[in-house]
Amino acid sequence: MSLRITAPDEPRPPVPAAYMPLFTYLDRRYATTVFLTFEQIEALLGFVPPSPAFADAKWWTAPFAATDCHAAAWTAARRRAAPQLSARVVAFERIGS
Repeated sequence: MSLRITAPDEPRPPVPAAYMPLFTYLDRRYATTVFLTFEQIEALLGFVPPSPAFADAKWWTAPFAATDCHAAAWTAARRRAAPQLSARVVAFERIGS
């Protein structure tokens, strides 16, 4: 008889697969605030976010709703997005402790 010990599966956060790389990156950062350029976000995701992400701060800051699958990436990582559209940067600030 062989005994096999495996680590328990981590619960999967409610993040769509397309946005999982951004969640994973943010979730694994210890810094209180993580700054990412739009280009870095595109590189993490592997695709260009929709045009409102570049022109409308509400795409990043609107209260999370079930239809906002993109916001699940930082919300599940316990962060709030603070975009600086003219600088093409988003600050992801940790919420709580």
